[in-house]
Amino acid sequence: MAWHKGMLCAFDLETTGIDVEHDRIVTACISLINGTTGEAITKTLLADPGIDIPQAATEVHGITTEHAREHGDAPATVAGLLADTLMGRVYEGIPIVGCNISYDLTLLDRETRRHGLPPLADRFLSALPCAIDVYVLDKHVDKWRKGSRKLTALCDHYAVRIDGAHDASHDAIAAARVAYRIAQRYPHIAAMPLHELHALQVKAKAEQARSFRQYLIKQGKAHDDVREEWPIVPFAAEPAEAAR
Repeated sequence: MAWHKGMLCAFDLETTGIDVEHDRIVTACISLINGTTGEAITKTLLADPGIDIPQAATEVHGITTEHAREHGDAPATVAGLLADTLMGRVYEGIPIVGCNISYDLTLLDRETRRHGLPPLADRFLSALPCAIDVYVLDKHVDKWRKGSRKLTALCDHYAVRIDGAHDASHDAIAAARVAYRIAQRYPHIAAMPLHELHALQVKAKAEQARSFRQYLIKQGKAHDDVREEWPIVPFAAEPAEAAR
C-alpha cells in the first residue's frame, strides 16, 4: 500500500516567534490520520511559554500572554508530551508530516533541552524516522512554479481545504492533506518506500538551501541563517552569557 493511504502523523506548532533557538511553544497539535478513511485522532495542547507572547505572535495565532498563563500547561510538560508522542509514532513506522517541519521539530528539540528533557534530536534521528515536509517536497516535484509556497498557497494549489490558517490543528491536518495530494499527483512519490522518501527530502532540502543562498548572495542580502540540514537543525551550545 502506498504510504499516503496508510497512517500519517500530522504535527504543527504555534509559537512566540520564528527564532527556533529562543522562541517558545504556545499551542501544538499532533493528529493521527488514516490516509484511506480520513479518520483523525487529534490532540491539541496549550502551553504557558514562560515568557510574554509578543503582540505580533498573538495577531497570528490569537493566544495572549494572559490566556496562556491562565489556561496553559507547564512548558516542560507540553514539550515532554509532544516529544514522547512523536517518538511513539516514529517507533510505529508512521511518518511525521508538516509544512516546513524542520522549524517545528527544531524548536521542539530546543524546548526539550531548555527543560532538561532528553533532546528530541538525539531520540528522533537515532530512530530512523520518516518526516514528510510538504514545503520541501512541493519544491522538489514542481521546482520552477512561481509564487508562494506557504501552507495556504499549497492548499490552493493542491485544492485542499484548510479550516483556519495559523491554528495548530488546522495547519497540521491541512499539511497532511497536501501530502496526500502530492502523492496522488506524483505517482513516483507515492510509490517510494518511506526511508527513501525521507532521504530524498534530506538531499532536496540541501539543494534548495544552496540555491536560495546563491540567490541571496547575488541580491546582496544576508544569507547566514539559510540552513541545509533537515529535518532538525543541529544544536550548537551557546556561551552562557549569550543564552536566553
